Amino acid sequence: MRPMLNAMPSPSVLSAPASAVSDDRGWNPLSLAWLASAWVATLMNWPLWAALDRLPETHSVRGRLFLLALCAMLAALTALLLSLAAWRWSIKPVLALFLLSGAAGAHFMGAYNVVIDSTMMVNVLHTDLHETRDLLSGKLFASALLLGVLPLAWLLPLRVQRLGWKQLRRNLWGATTAGVVLVALLLLFFADMSATMRNHKPVRYLINPLNSFYALGMVVAEAHAKPGGPPVPVGTDARLVVRAGAARPRLLVLVLGETARADHFSLNGYTRSTTPRLGELDVLSFRAVSSCGTSTAASVPCMFSVFGKAGFEAQSRPHENLLDVLQHAGLAVLWVDNQSGCKGVCDRVANAHSAGASCEDGECLDEASLHGLDERIAALPAERREKGVVVVIHQMGSHGPAYWKRSPASHKRFEPECQTIALQDCDRQALVNAYDNSIAYTDQVLASTIAWLRLQADLYDSALLYVSDHGESLGENNLYLHGLPYAFAPQEQKHVPMVMWLSPAAEQALTPGCLKQRLDTPFTHDNLSHTVLGMMGVQTEVYRSALDVTAPCRAA
Repeated sequence: MRPMLNAMPSPSVLSAPASAVSDDRGWNPLSLAWLASAWVATLMNWPLWAALDRLPETHSVRGRLFLLALCAMLAALTALLLSLAAWRWSIKPVLALFLLSGAAGAHFMGAYNVVIDSTMMVNVLHTDLHETRDLLSGKLFASALLLGVLPLAWLLPLRVQRLGWKQLRRNLWGATTAGVVLVALLLLFFADMSATMRNHKPVRYLINPLNSFYALGMVVAEAHAKPGGPPVPVGTDARLVVRAGAARPRLLVLVLGETARADHFSLNGYTRSTTPRLGELDVLSFRAVSSCGTSTAASVPCMFSVFGKAGFEAQSRPHENLLDVLQHAGLAVLWVDNQSGCKGVCDRVANAHSAGASCEDGECLDEASLHGLDERIAALPAERREKGVVVVIHQMGSHGPAYWKRSPASHKRFEPECQTIALQDCDRQALVNAYDNSIAYTDQVLASTIAWLRLQADLYDSALLYVSDHGESLGENNLYLHGLPYAFAPQEQKHVPMVMWLSPAAEQALTPGCLKQRLDTPFTHDNLSHTVLGMMGVQTEVYRSALDVTAPCRAA
């Protein structure tokens, strides 16, 4: 019998740190990293390959070779990054992040033909529970299962080697090899790569999931680049100019629409009767208005800036906005939200959320914004109400992809409706029907708001201004929803409706018929703040009469 002492480990082994003990059983982390890189570059990037396959220049022999080379480049780039994380304790969490985020990204890019950039990432971060619920679908779960969950189910039980510092040498070798392959392929196909990325810019935002990581990094970097503290004061010199002969203060309801397209308003020549109620009223519809952005998160802060799109985007720190200037002038300001928030615009004014009988599961139809509005205005400071009131109503409007939820059953003018968020699976006409029903319901809500304003004739000289934050793609060129980078977003996502109604008392301040001559004049969201200041009679150094739609028509 051997002595038991021989079975005991040596003191040197007992005293060695755990990281120095090798265990070569199981999979090497670097092997898992490279295997995952192949999975990501091929299957997880199917929206990229589908988009490139639609380009005519990829159908030649050279084009097919470029696609193969690009796939190898993506695999090499992913392998280079994952090689740096190929350690026993880190490889599984990192791969889980890549697989799950990539599966979600592949679904949304493939289903709606959207791209993921910093603007889209901001939209994702600002999405509330109700919007998230509307995006859940069987196809999303199927994508998550096939591209993310099943690979994870195979990965997580695996035994991973622990090689200590030997792993560092392998990881450096892996990263170097991947880098050499990447550079070599870039040099061989540089002309193809350069032309494709230059001529088809959206393609660069389809590289999954690196596009999501890059976009998130840009959002974080931009947030940290701006200094903290309160916003820079704007228009603190604002004061009211009382119109001669005016017996009552002014009341303006500014309705902030959501996802409405100008070319789907029959007021603007659309062949379907989507705005019959407004058509019966003496409203002004401006037919050539462009948005500041292609998403709520981008457009809303921009359109309420008094500095316009260029000035807003150039700011290095937050500034006060139109609502602050109105308050500086002594006006009462109220924001009523039926959306996922005001994106910081209403942080310093009175605000409330829609409520009432037309709400269900925490989500309201837009008519709820009028519920209790008299009481909400009465709760504002009396000394401000005596000078004038501005109410901003932020609509749910035509928010997709669940368009059919944006109008009640009693207001379905167009049938049949698409009643699924898998828009690409819907009959084109059914999709348009659902969207047009939401526009027709907006018509009803705006007409009801004008009716309410008419009841205020003894108290206020009233007006309504409606403008949407951005438009929407409804399958044109196989695009859905919105949020494409502004530089190459289609007109459907940027051409927005703007409608104005003036009470007889408010009309007296303008030259008769003048505004009707401006209905086809090109305007943008840059005009919004200055038009509101002009309509409310606010003078301030930041007011620009050249951007006030009503200024050329204002009677002396």
